[in-house]
Amino acid sequence: MDRREFLHSSLAGAAVVAAGASPLAVTACGSTADKGGKALGKLNISFQESVAAGKELAEKLDFMESLGVTGFEPGGKGLWDRVQEIKDALKGRNIKVSAICAGFDGFILAEDPSVKEAFDTSMRRIIDAAGELGSTGVIMVPAFNRQVPCKPHNQETRDYLCAQLHELGEYAKAHGTTVILEPLNRKEAFYMRLVADAAAIARDSDSAGVKCMGDFWHMQEETSDYGAFWSAGVDYLQHVHIASRGRRKTPGEDGEKDNYVDGFRALKEMGYDKYVSFECGAVGDKKTVQTAAVQLLRDQWEQA
Repeated sequence: MDRREFLHSSLAGAAVVAAGASPLAVTACGSTADKGGKALGKLNISFQESVAAGKELAEKLDFMESLGVTGFEPGGKGLWDRVQEIKDALKGRNIKVSAICAGFDGFILAEDPSVKEAFDTSMRRIIDAAGELGSTGVIMVPAFNRQVPCKPHNQETRDYLCAQLHELGEYAKAHGTTVILEPLNRKEAFYMRLVADAAAIARDSDSAGVKCMGDFWHMQEETSDYGAFWSAGVDYLQHVHIASRGRRKTPGEDGEKDNYVDGFRALKEMGYDKYVSFECGAVGDKKTVQTAAVQLLRDQWEQA
């Protein structure tokens, strides 16, 4: 066989393989789908406590329950003192604690030893409470741009971060929960902007207690929502935040910009069954816009 014949036969064979492959098989390596190609992911909607319409906790939970919202994301500040309150409030409801949103003192990459010590102590206290509440994990950012003095953004600092996260992840795992790294846009945290960055740090931390998340608002840094979620994949994606994509308000309040179908397609393909949690403000009446937003997400999940 000469070179021309070899190339012709190789290209013909490749065309046959491509034509016979399903779109799911081509685009979703490792996808958890059943034999009929039906995705196994599930849309579990969660509201942050400060987001949900209502004044008192019971009022907020009543409203969430009326919408079929099944996740509740409280802040971590003072969480240990609220464990019993939250347990009592959720008793008999079809709502569980999703992730815990930060709330610790200091930050993990602080140069000042006293600031780092404040982080270590408060973060472990929140992890204790998260485990007690059956939470999926505690969200953290290694360092916001405004947090100084901070260790320099270099390989040595990354190695240090991974070592620190290993210890923290093992502590979280022992308490039945995780630490969830959140990448942010460059205006808020230049150090870790992409879901792939967070997933790689989680991997290199070498602890099953370290995971990551994606936030549709911050994921405007990404070239693809679909690619961003798959860059973390089944092993590392532990939580998702959502907001409108123009002003960070309630999904739907920015009109056609608020399209999440591409990201939802990835979540469905990977069999994601954790939470998509509202972290956003509101322009209109909260009850009105949140009711519409929940329906919007369900409609787009069906389209994905």
